[in-house]
Amino acid sequence: MFVSQRIFALALFCSGATVVMVGGVLGLRAAGQAVRRSGLVDTIETFIEHDTTPCFIAERDGLIHGANRAAHRLFERDSFTTLGAALTETFANPAGILYRLQSRADASGAAQEDVATRAGHLRVAVHEIAQDRFLWRLENMGARTAARTPHDGVQLPMLMLGRSGAVLFTNDAARRLLGGRVKTLDRIFTELPVVPGTLAEVSCPDGPRRMLVAEMDAGAGRRVIFLLPPPEASLEAPMQGWQAFQDMPVPMIKVAPDGAVRSFNRMAAGLIGTKLVEGANISQLMEGLGRPIADWLNDTLSNRMVQKSEFLRLTRTDKETFVQVVLNRIMEDGEPALIAVLHDATELKSLEAQFVQSQKMQAIGQLAGGVAHDFNNLLTAISGHCDLLLLRHDQGDADYGDLIQINQNANRAAGLVRQLLAFSRKQTLRPETLDLRDTLADLTHLLNRLVGEKVTLTLSHDPVLRPIRADKRQLEQVLMNLVVNARDAMPAGGEIRIVTECLTLEEPLTRDRVTVPAGDYVTVEVIDSGLGIASDKLQKVFEPFFTTKRTGEGTGLGLSTAYGIVKQTGGFIFVDSQPGVGTTFVLYFPVHDHSPEVSPRPDVAERSNASDSSDGVVLLVEDEAPVRAFASRALRLRGFTVLEAESAEAALKTLEDENLTVDVFVTDVVMPGMDGPSWVREALKERPDVRVVFVSGYAEDSFGEEQSRIPNSVFLPKPFSLNELTEMVHKQMH
Repeated sequence: MFVSQRIFALALFCSGATVVMVGGVLGLRAAGQAVRRSGLVDTIETFIEHDTTPCFIAERDGLIHGANRAAHRLFERDSFTTLGAALTETFANPAGILYRLQSRADASGAAQEDVATRAGHLRVAVHEIAQDRFLWRLENMGARTAARTPHDGVQLPMLMLGRSGAVLFTNDAARRLLGGRVKTLDRIFTELPVVPGTLAEVSCPDGPRRMLVAEMDAGAGRRVIFLLPPPEASLEAPMQGWQAFQDMPVPMIKVAPDGAVRSFNRMAAGLIGTKLVEGANISQLMEGLGRPIADWLNDTLSNRMVQKSEFLRLTRTDKETFVQVVLNRIMEDGEPALIAVLHDATELKSLEAQFVQSQKMQAIGQLAGGVAHDFNNLLTAISGHCDLLLLRHDQGDADYGDLIQINQNANRAAGLVRQLLAFSRKQTLRPETLDLRDTLADLTHLLNRLVGEKVTLTLSHDPVLRPIRADKRQLEQVLMNLVVNARDAMPAGGEIRIVTECLTLEEPLTRDRVTVPAGDYVTVEVIDSGLGIASDKLQKVFEPFFTTKRTGEGTGLGLSTAYGIVKQTGGFIFVDSQPGVGTTFVLYFPVHDHSPEVSPRPDVAERSNASDSSDGVVLLVEDEAPVRAFASRALRLRGFTVLEAESAEAALKTLEDENLTVDVFVTDVVMPGMDGPSWVREALKERPDVRVVFVSGYAEDSFGEEQSRIPNSVFLPKPFSLNELTEMVHKQMH
């Protein structure tokens, strides 16, 4: 027992000694590494001491560990303890630049970035030299290149403005002009707001000065303002004449009183293009003023129009460019002349055009919906009375063929109305769950007949195509419209490919001013190898009545109809085209994962019952007399008792008779005075069991929420036939 205790004690002693020895070795090793790191840092400090480039050694948190003589001279090193504080006067946001570069140095060991400052371009470089130690170098790149001409060295007063209009930065020239650093525009300009391209009074230590204001976009919501000498002053000294404006960052043109170009700077040449030459008339370079440009020049020369900007379109043919032009009158050798200050306004005019286009499309859509409603009433009366005449004429009658022609043309007119409603997205859709493979398989025979013998139609499907929810009839109309357009784009023949596939968008897709939300989609591409569409016409292809075909070859409603149907379905449609290569239309439909809905189809027995004589009382409320006359005759022919009312108020008065029994209300939705849903809700308070049939020339969606709150109600869109009306009433009654 005694021996075993001594052995155990000896083992504990050996273990403790081992731990102490290992700790000592690790401590010595860490101390050695610290000494080596310290020695490395000291060596680097000695190495950079005489470097002409400012260098700092800083810790990870920015605390300055050391700096060379160049840094002491340039940044007054003794006044700062952190690198961010030392660079406050050099960079507008030193913390962001330092953090960005240090993060990259952590990952790769070193990083560098060129940064524009008021003193020129600085190359900021950082190297990780030890754990939590970084070497920073700030090299002045602008000092490497001498000024090429006396004018290249001239620095223009410059202000950097933030999103709110606050002054973020002023360069040395601006500080000298203003007498120091200024943080708000009201301390610089005597009057606000300041219009770019015009003369403005600038508050200076020796009194107000008139300066020409030029503005440039600096990105991220920031703006750069240059304060230029006024045109009169710039022409006084020979060394600061018009040539001094060559490198100004604002397009400028000197124009004679007759509109001839006398001189221009490089920015103007780049903006206007090769047409800008001395001697060219400004009216040959710009257009779209709305009045003769010569009158505009004369008004400015005679001081009748002072510094009013105008928007004009350049006549260059390679691209569409808009400019904002401000004219300033000057005196040169005792003779008047004009300085035109230009600003590229293409993006602004593009946004304005998009807004105007959206307003126009909305107005046309509202007009189309209203016209379609009125036409539907007329077509209901025409086709309905035609059905009544056909009941009294058999095929052997001499008038039978004429009646059939009336009926067919009424149906064609109804199809045109459906196109108008589709464009305005106010048609009634009957969505169902569809497999596009089955839909296209049913449609292939018709599409092959449409494209003809010169064009080959090819289908390609995703093997795991998922279902979508859409109106099958309207979707077929979209595909036929796209295929017909593709066929017409290939007069010499070619191939049309229809490709379907499943697509998952991990992030929202933004294109053509539309954002497609992230999610699962089924895409349909209709691809042709035809003539293509010019870029200036590509944005107009979905406009109603716009067509590139010759007169009489198209109505211009095909693509606008397709656009309306796709948007009303909840999908998206885009077009890509290249002249001479072909055009691709891409349709996005959200995937519908719910179980397919089986729409009940009335069997033959039901149809025959609907055609048989029925009984029951129907209250017919319709403000259009021809439609009311047809509907009442049609229902009476089927055995119904019909009570007529020309307004909602008349219908409610009829129902005041408590002894009157009514089985079905058939009512128009939109009427003068009280509308259909309103009077029906009032009537159902006393007669809750009466069923309702709403009819309208507008879409069901226009009052879908109202209908959903009315029990036992259905919708019948106009124009409807005799059989459609009587079948609907029969179903509601039974």
